[in-house]
Amino acid sequence: MNNLIILPIIIPFIIGAVLIIFAKHHRLQRVVSGFTAVGMLILSIYLAIVVYQDGVIVLEAGNWAAPFGIVLVADMFATLMVLLTSLLSAACLFFAFKTITPKREKFFFYPFYFFLLVGVNGAFLTGDIFNLFVFFEVMLLSSYALIVNGGTKYQLRESFKYVIINVFASALFVVAVAWLYSVTGTLNMAHISERVAELEQTGVVNVIAIMFFIVFASKGALFPLYFWLPKSYFGPPAAIAALFGGLLTKVGIYAIIRVFTLIFYHEPTYTHKAVIVTIAGFTMLFGVLGAVSQFDFKRILSYHIISQVGYMVMGLGIFTPLAVAGAIYYIVHHMIVKTALFLFAGAAERVTGTTDLKKMGGLLKTHPVLSWMFFISAISLAGIPPFSGFFSKFPIILAGFQEEQYIISGVALLVGLLTLFSMMKIFSYAFWGKQKHTDEQAKLPIGKLLLPIAPLVALTIILGIAAEPIFQYSLQVAEQIMDPSIYIESVLKE
Repeated sequence: MNNLIILPIIIPFIIGAVLIIFAKHHRLQRVVSGFTAVGMLILSIYLAIVVYQDGVIVLEAGNWAAPFGIVLVADMFATLMVLLTSLLSAACLFFAFKTITPKREKFFFYPFYFFLLVGVNGAFLTGDIFNLFVFFEVMLLSSYALIVNGGTKYQLRESFKYVIINVFASALFVVAVAWLYSVTGTLNMAHISERVAELEQTGVVNVIAIMFFIVFASKGALFPLYFWLPKSYFGPPAAIAALFGGLLTKVGIYAIIRVFTLIFYHEPTYTHKAVIVTIAGFTMLFGVLGAVSQFDFKRILSYHIISQVGYMVMGLGIFTPLAVAGAIYYIVHHMIVKTALFLFAGAAERVTGTTDLKKMGGLLKTHPVLSWMFFISAISLAGIPPFSGFFSKFPIILAGFQEEQYIISGVALLVGLLTLFSMMKIFSYAFWGKQKHTDEQAKLPIGKLLLPIAPLVALTIILGIAAEPIFQYSLQVAEQIMDPSIYIESVLKE
């Protein structure tokens, strides 16, 4: 049963390697990719159920016992993220089948797509801090290839910033890992947690904690290290932008939550309630102001990635079970809704030929299904009941008021209003008003494009209607990760 954990890593690796051989056979690549994506989704659901029922699963590579060997650890948080990864990657892949041109496919689109999943799933499942770095690099190298797929001048120019910021962040990551190893003498995260508890989290350990936060903040697009994201995510095709927007920044957020609940949790007054909460507030505010100032469909959505990750780290910063549960609920909500919104932008662009809101209009008349599906996702992102956005934001803000964090809670409420304003700007310009696309464009069928998005829209409705059981599950995840002894005992078998 323990070997089950490695399958979300090894399957996409093997498939990606095989697809390189068949790089010129696009139809075969699509068939293999489609079946693999569905199989990965089924596998991730099964893995999540097993961990929920039986507890944390640990795989010791080569039968080397922890902390000396490399371990993979599947707890409820990790398996939830793997499940979301499988869901979003499947939706984006089937959307790509209808939108990615053969010109882009020939640049090894499908192999790099699966290699990206190797890095993402590995980052979620690893129990070793250095291997977290390794899987981050696998993810980033694949993302570099995907973000420039097609090789337009705009993509190459803007992705250069993406590469540079991640190169510097990766260098800092290595320094932080080396420094942590010199202090604790181990790379196993469970063992590091024990050593940090023995050393007490003061002085140099706090400096190392902030270094890790900076590394993951740059990858999660937190203030002030978010400048690379809006333009970088604007250039790629919709399927790639949707996968990046829904998934990649959450790997950084996952790493922050994992490290600051398992390792650096002994001085929450400083690390959480001062540093993380402050960064969360600025991230939310500057991100939403950027979105409000834009008049482009995809650029608005890109800036909203920044503002919305602020809610996630806000929940971590408040650092109560209610707040952390809200953050986990919000991660689930945001990954689903943000992916759907980017795919809607791609579908709208397919009809109108542009994402410039001033050149769009009248989609509600010509494509009502697209319009109303977008509307549901948009108001869910803004936090309007009865959708998932409201029920995921509510516990975070409630916990903020309970902990007397009035400023950050007020900022969160203001950001929600500005989010609603910017999303309604998209709806009023692109979907409402006078038709600006031609009659020939109006007749363009997009039903097949909406099929992979429909389950995501259905999920945001279900996550709202079934808020009680979903929140209870999120609370169980939060309680598990906020009790490091569960993770430590599972890995070190104490």
